[in-house]
Amino acid sequence: MEALYDVSIMSFYRYHVFFCTNQREPGEGCCADFDARSMRDYVKQQAKELGIHGPGGVRINLAGCLGRCELGPVIAVYPEEVWYTYVDKQDLDEIIQEHFVNGRVVKRLQI
Repeated sequence: MEALYDVSIMSFYRYHVFFCTNQREPGEGCCADFDARSMRDYVKQQAKELGIHGPGGVRINLAGCLGRCELGPVIAVYPEEVWYTYVDKQDLDEIIQEHFVNGRVVKRLQI
């Protein structure tokens, strides 16, 4: 894949995305209750299909607890320090297209 921009003068990835997949004790809310792992897999696959995954593009990672369980499920996007929540794949598709492809924060999903 050709880099989206010059990685020699910028951070290695344009966006580094962390999906909280933490599993808490039964009865405690957590991102894992929202099928976060498969949602992360979905976003990673979509990024690959769009050709934006990898150096110079988007890196999709699993994360343990990001400490915002009450707002979950949560995604953190760096280096911009943007936090999102989502309900379904349509929300994730909007984040992929608007933020990762077009560079615009999806305000309605931002936390």
